[in-house]
Amino acid sequence: MGESLQAEFATGAIAREDVFITTKLWNTNHRPERVEPAFDASRERLGISYVDLYLIHTPFAFQPGSNMDPRDQSGNIIYDRGVTLLETWRAMENLADQGKCRAIGLSDVVLENLVPLYEAARIKPAVVQVESHPYLPQTELLEFCKQKGIVFLAFAPLGHGIRPGPLEDPAVLAIARQTSLTPAQVLLAWAIQRGTAVLTTAKTLDRARENYNISAIPEVAVDEISRIQIRSRLNSVIETGVPGFIAKGG
Repeated sequence: MGESLQAEFATGAIAREDVFITTKLWNTNHRPERVEPAFDASRERLGISYVDLYLIHTPFAFQPGSNMDPRDQSGNIIYDRGVTLLETWRAMENLADQGKCRAIGLSDVVLENLVPLYEAARIKPAVVQVESHPYLPQTELLEFCKQKGIVFLAFAPLGHGIRPGPLEDPAVLAIARQTSLTPAQVLLAWAIQRGTAVLTTAKTLDRARENYNISAIPEVAVDEISRIQIRSRLNSVIETGVPGFIAKGG
């Protein structure tokens, strides 16, 4: 990644200021003394002088060390009970103070963890990145973020991986027919119109064009999608703090 960025910068085709770069603090580096070295290592690998956004990967601290996936003999994650999320956040604030990152935030966090951290934080979270789609709307978390001026960044906005999922939902398909949009465009429009930013990937150039070429859907359509009662989560890490980190043998 770093080599690709530097190659593009060297051509002059794009400038550093034209690219928004986000990276994350891994779970084994939650101890305050490990935060800055971990950040510096990421920044150096990217070959840049600052990061636009630095996120805490999850609220769960792992046993510190070089093993990114520490497990006991039974295969269970070994957690670090000697550090709090607020202590980690204080170290993140220090990075922002130094100008090493323009903004800081959290990923895979639930409202009950976010509220006390927000209240205690000197530098408030700029972004919260969580899974969100019609089958997991995260409405209460979204409303809190709106009230506090936090960007709610929805990953998996198309519900990729859920079968059957939002892309095949009858309500979404009906709205797609009525609006002459694709189901993916309908889902992205719904996400944006309810006030979220979206994080999605495209495997082909045509899919990328499709994702960018969206238009507003009627408010009645937004409401209809919001009334979908199915609840399904792709990433269960937030629910238990155990699965979903690194696949064994991967």
